[in-house]
Amino acid sequence: MKMQDLAYNKRPKNFQQFIGQTHLFGENAPFMRLILTKKIPHSFFFGPPGSGKTSAAMLIAKTMDSPFYALNATNFKSEDLRKILTAHHNTLQKPLIFIDEVHRLSKTQQEMLLPIMENHTALILGASTENPYFALTQAIRSRSMVFAFKPLNTKELEQILKPFALNEEVQNFLIQTSGGDARAMLNLLDCAQSTQLPLNVELLKSLRKTAPSGTSELDAHYDLISAMLKSIRGSDENAAIYYLARLIQGGENPEFIARRLVILASEDIGNANPNALNLANSTMQSVAKIGYPEARIILSQCVIYLCASPKSNCAYLAINTALDYVEKHPNEEIPPHIKHFHKGYLYPHDFGGYVEQGYLNRDLKFVKWLPKGFEKTLKEWLDKIKGIH
Repeated sequence: MKMQDLAYNKRPKNFQQFIGQTHLFGENAPFMRLILTKKIPHSFFFGPPGSGKTSAAMLIAKTMDSPFYALNATNFKSEDLRKILTAHHNTLQKPLIFIDEVHRLSKTQQEMLLPIMENHTALILGASTENPYFALTQAIRSRSMVFAFKPLNTKELEQILKPFALNEEVQNFLIQTSGGDARAMLNLLDCAQSTQLPLNVELLKSLRKTAPSGTSELDAHYDLISAMLKSIRGSDENAAIYYLARLIQGGENPEFIARRLVILASEDIGNANPNALNLANSTMQSVAKIGYPEARIILSQCVIYLCASPKSNCAYLAINTALDYVEKHPNEEIPPHIKHFHKGYLYPHDFGGYVEQGYLNRDLKFVKWLPKGFEKTLKEWLDKIKGIH
C-alpha cells in the first residue's frame, strides 16, 4: 500500500464532495456555472500544495464528460501531446489536458499549446504553486484565465478528517501542522495508521520529522515569503536573511523570490533609493539565468541591500490615491493647451527648463513626499525647479 493511497482515495467524486475554494466551485460561483454549461475557458490554477488544484481539474473533466489526461511540465514531451490529440482526432469529445507545474514550461513548449488553445481542439488546464502569470507568454495569457486557490482553513480540514473519527488532540495536531495542505495532512495520517501502532500525537510527531510535508508547515510558502518581506520593510537584515534561507532550503523558486523583491524595491523603498529597483531587477534577471546554488548569493546580496535602504511608500500611496480618484472622477477635462496638436502650450525648454502653466483643471495632490534618502533630494530639486523656497 503506497503512502499516497489515503490522499488519493479521499479525492472527491463530485463537486458536492469538494471541500474548499467556494469562490470558484460554490453553487453560485461564476466559474462553477461555466463548468456546468461546459463553456469554461482554458484556465490555470495557482495556490499552495494540497488545496485541490488537481482534484478540481479531474472533476471538471468528469462534469464536462471530457477524457482526462494529466501531464507534468517537468517531463513534458511533444509526442505525448500529439498522441492525445491523434487519439481524439475524429471523436466528438474534446480531451481535457491538465499540466501540473505549468510555470516550468519553456517558451517553446508553450508555443506548442497555442494552436490547440486557438482552435479549441482540447481544453488546457494548468496548475502551479505560484502565480503562473509571470511564467506564461503573453500569447498564452491572452487565450486563458488564471484563478487563485486558497489554503484550506480549519473548518475545511475538519470536514476532511471527519470520516476518521479521530480524537480531538490528534485531529488538532494534524490540522495545525498541515499549513492548509490537505494532502500533507492525509499523508501524515496514512503514515501513522500504516505503523499499526496506537494513534496519538507522540507517534505523529515522530513521523512528522521524516514524513514528506513539503511546504505545508505552519510557516509555509506564503508565511515565509511574507515574513521575509516584512523583515526587509522593517530593516531587520538578520531576520530577512533567515527567512530567505528557509525559503531556499525549502526549494522555493529563486525567480519567485526575486520577483517579490522587485515589487518591494518599488513599493517600500521607491525614490528614497531608486537604485534599489535597479539592483532588484538585476537580481531577477541574474537568478533566472544562473539558478541554484549560486543564486542564493545574489538573492542574499539583494536582500541585505534592500534592508539597508531608506524606506518610502510615497510612489505606492500616490498611484493608489490617484486610481481611487480616477475611479470616482473618470472624465476630468484635460486643459486645452496640453492636448495633442493644440496651441497655447508653453515649451519649458524655451524658458530655461521650467515655466508655470496648468496641467490640471483642479489643484489635485496625490504625491506626499517623505524627507527620506534620495527622495528628499528629489523634492529639493523639484522645489528648486519651480522656484519654491
